[in-house]
Amino acid sequence: MQLNTLDWIIALLSLVAAGAPALFYWKRAGSGTAEFFTSGQSAPWWLIGTSMVATTFSADTPNLVTDFVRTKGVSYNWVWWAFLLTGMMTVFFYARLWRRSGVLTDLEFYELRYAGKPAAFVRGFRAIYLGLFFNCAIMATVTLAAIKISNVMLGWGATETVLICGAICVVFAAVSGLWGVLAIDMVQFVIKMSAVIAAAWYALDHPKVGGLHGLVTKIDPKTLSLLPDFGNWNLTLSVLIIPLAVQWWSVWYPGAEPGGGSYIAQRMLAAKDERHAMAGTLWFNVAHYALRPWPWIITALASMLVFPTLNDIHVQLPWVDQKLIGNDLAFPAMLTLLPHGMLGVMIAALLAAYVSTIVTHLNWGSSYLVIDIYHRFLKRDASEPHLVWVSRGLSIVLMALAAMFAQLLTTAGEAFQLLLSVGAGTGLLYLLRWFWWRINAWSEIAAMLSSFAVAAGFFVAKKWFGLQMEEYQQLLITIAITTVSWVTATFVTAPVDDATLVAFYKKVRPAGHGWTRVRAMAQVGPSPDSLPTQLLGMVCGVMWVYAALFGTGNLLYGHTAQAAVCGVVFALASVGLWKTAASLFGARDTATAA
Repeated sequence: MQLNTLDWIIALLSLVAAGAPALFYWKRAGSGTAEFFTSGQSAPWWLIGTSMVATTFSADTPNLVTDFVRTKGVSYNWVWWAFLLTGMMTVFFYARLWRRSGVLTDLEFYELRYAGKPAAFVRGFRAIYLGLFFNCAIMATVTLAAIKISNVMLGWGATETVLICGAICVVFAAVSGLWGVLAIDMVQFVIKMSAVIAAAWYALDHPKVGGLHGLVTKIDPKTLSLLPDFGNWNLTLSVLIIPLAVQWWSVWYPGAEPGGGSYIAQRMLAAKDERHAMAGTLWFNVAHYALRPWPWIITALASMLVFPTLNDIHVQLPWVDQKLIGNDLAFPAMLTLLPHGMLGVMIAALLAAYVSTIVTHLNWGSSYLVIDIYHRFLKRDASEPHLVWVSRGLSIVLMALAAMFAQLLTTAGEAFQLLLSVGAGTGLLYLLRWFWWRINAWSEIAAMLSSFAVAAGFFVAKKWFGLQMEEYQQLLITIAITTVSWVTATFVTAPVDDATLVAFYKKVRPAGHGWTRVRAMAQVGPSPDSLPTQLLGMVCGVMWVYAALFGTGNLLYGHTAQAAVCGVVFALASVGLWKTAASLFGARDTATAA
């Protein structure tokens, strides 16, 4: 595939537009760690929410959705659609709590909530595990997707992709700090959404597709269905029932962590106040689940008509290594059919998708390593400018490690799957630790160790003893063992000392009966939050987004009756959400009041 001069001009102009904020915020970002990692806790809701959306729109996301649709149908997206419940719970129950905590990283929470050496251990261990190993593994998978896409679109090899794209990411991350990351994400989100909508438009216009009508009449109805085939019990259980009943609250998943965490927590901590943290997280969930999926899905469905087999993809992309060709490459294969000019926009969008994700992970990962390891344990008297420069240096180290790991992914796939499964079963603890005073640092240690041991046990049993087990069965067993382990540890170890609990309650003010004992000691009155109102907000938010998601899908399919039902649900949920949000947003921020 050959790009012409117009394509390159558009791509370069888009890169300059996205990179301008990095230079603009250079001086401000270097003033201190609060500015570099949390934008001075003064970012507006629309900026932090859009940044969350842009970060989760990575280079590999459209490829992954395309793989789901081509191999198992549209309904298989429930494996990530179900995480909307996690997202809305974070909006209404946890966003304000995170903002009230006032920490720079979500790992500082451990020494705010717990005390002593166990708290320091949990903080340090998770900083290394998440900030270094897990973070580099995520960046490596995104880099691998960038390598595949650049090979398809530009004919670049892995080395060229890593050096050019990695250098851009390091410069953006090192120069701008979180303010620059937020501004870059805003520009890149516009570029990415415009490009994928255009890609879907041109995909429908392809002669083999014949528009929306041609698409829905030529594709198998089972593939188009928004719900799995209920005649296939294993599929329904693994795709719909387990994700909605268990997975959303029990699995630590980047971007949808139970109770909020990682770069989502970082954005909430960067908000102006509690209301902005809450509104920004709500906007993220609306855009993430209701706005973005359909351009990807439409393009994926169209690819099934344009490239019905993998051999058809190979014919279209003869220069691509045969080993790289799979259903996930159908998305970039569709992009090669775009006209010149639009190809430039798409190259810019794919680069933006990669850069926005990697820059966020560089900033987030370095925040853990600098604040929670270097400053906490190694150099407590370090100056703010010194810490910022260390952060910039670590961005280079993290990018280099991710690039090296990406080169090994073809042989380290099983190891990476093990890393992803380590956190399974810990989600309930992350939800309850805000609302039950009895949970302590040993609870967290027991949860981490037990989930890791179970995951390692399954890995060994499958690899060396040929254990045959469905993924959902492994998930349920891991959850059960992990939950029993951390609950047992909670009751057989000493609780957190009263002084730490009282200080935490005075600062964060969580609601519910789980803090009755501590609330009495603190003598500061009840929490400003209302759990019933928050639950109502969560339910209305979930109904609102799902109604928008499936209403849009039914309109595209031409199912007017189903779309009308979704419209009614959307209207009712809108009223409930508006009243609930007005009640919650209307409450004076405790942080401001203090």
